[in-house]
This record gives sequence, structure tokens and C-alpha cells, in this order.
Amino acid sequence: MDTNQETQEVFHKRNTEKFFTVSEITRQIRTSLEYKFSDISILGEISNVRKPSSGHIYLTLKDKNSQLQAVVFRNVANKIKFELKDGMEVITFGSVTVYESRGQYQLIINKVEPKGVGALQLAFQQLKEKLGKEGLFDQTHKKPIPFIPQKIGIVTSPTGAAIKDILNIIDRRFANVEILIYPVKVQGEGAAQEIAEAITELNTLTDIDVIIAGRGGGSLEDLWAFNEEIVARSIYNSRIPIISAVGHEIDITIADL
Repeated sequence: MDTNQETQEVFHKRNTEKFFTVSEITRQIRTSLEYKFSDISILGEISNVRKPSSGHIYLTLKDKNSQLQAVVFRNVANKIKFELKDGMEVITFGSVTVYESRGQYQLIINKVEPKGVGALQLAFQQLKEKLGKEGLFDQTHKKPIPFIPQKIGIVTSPTGAAIKDILNIIDRRFANVEILIYPVKVQGEGAAQEIAEAITELNTLTDIDVIIAGRGGGSLEDLWAFNEEIVARSIYNSRIPIISAVGHEIDITIADL
């Protein structure tokens, strides 16, 4: 058999063997990666944060020698209390997959925490710094509390311990004062929105002299509604002076500032 005939036979044999298409091999790689690297945690430094109008967050996780593309989908991104910034060291939790149209492997982040500090504590610090730079906490914006109010608006839960304490204190200090209670959730999803809306609504009334917004004590997470930006801005924009009565004396929230 001459060399030319051998070459043709080898070529014919190879052409009759099974070949992967690009899509097939990419899909198999994706299946393998997702099986082996599901529900993992990765420590890395954030870089190249991108936040398009879709609401998703795209970023790169890196260390000294490598980098990994990552995505935080909108439903997860909306639950992150602190802002993801370049240079921040974080611990991420998620799964590795392959973006098939680009043949690029990436981490889908389901949860992220800052390294060395709690997520809520960092969110508190970031918002405090942001609003402080805008001047929301300046003393020049503080409104004087009337010495003897005629009508007090109260924004709190009607079933919590706080309302009893507030009413007892008012009863001891003021006689014949009129009280309007605006019931709201003070904890959990939607609480911050309700508190902000209550403050805005009370500001449409002409006979409210002062507003008390508060709740009983609890953990940082329990008090979080009073650390939301929407509540801080509603307090700042209120024409009626507001007394923050959140938690115990040692508890400090954005609303107190």
C-alpha cells in the first residue's frame, strides 16, 4: 500500500468517527462544571462592577493570579443591602456555569457578604456616609420640637410594645393632647415603604404639630426599616418635626441622625 492510499484511508476513517459540535462540547462542559461546582463559596476582590438598566450586576472576582467573571441577577441584587464596589473583598456564594453563546464560564452569585464586617453594618456605614455628604444630617435642617404640642402623629405598629410606651409617656407629660396613630409594619419586607408613606401622608394634614416614628428594640436586622434610604429622605423632606423613637438608647439608626 503506497503512502497516498494510507493517507486517504486514515482521512476516511477520521471522517466517519463521531465529532462534537461546538454546542455539544460546550453543553457537556457546562453540565460537568455545574455538577462539580454547585453551591460553593469563593473569596475574591471585586473589580469591573457594571450595573446596566436590566438590574443585573456584572463583575469580576480576582486574586493575585486569576480572575473569574460573575453575575448577580436582579432578584438577588435587589436584596443586597450594601453597595458592591471595585476593590471590595467579599465572600460569594453560588454556582459555576457556562455562558454557552460565548463559551465563557462564570459564577452565578446567589449571596454575597463583605469580608470582615457584616453586610448590614457595611450598608449602614455606606448610607450614613452618602447621606452625610448630601447634608441630610446637618443641624441647620433640624426642626424645633413644639414645647406643648396640640396634636401628635404616631407612626408605628399598633400591636407592638412601643405604642404602649409612647402613649404612657405622652399621657404623663401632656394633658388633653390629641393623638393620631398611623399603623405601619416596622419590620420585614415593605416596612420601610409603609413608614415613608405614613410620614408623607401625615404631612398632608395641617393640624399635626409633631410626628413620633418608632418601634421597640431588637437586632440590627429587626430595626433595619429605619435604616433604609427611603425613610431617611421622608424624614428629611417632612415639614413637620419628627422624633425618632427606635429601639433602646444604645440602638442607633439612620432615622435617629
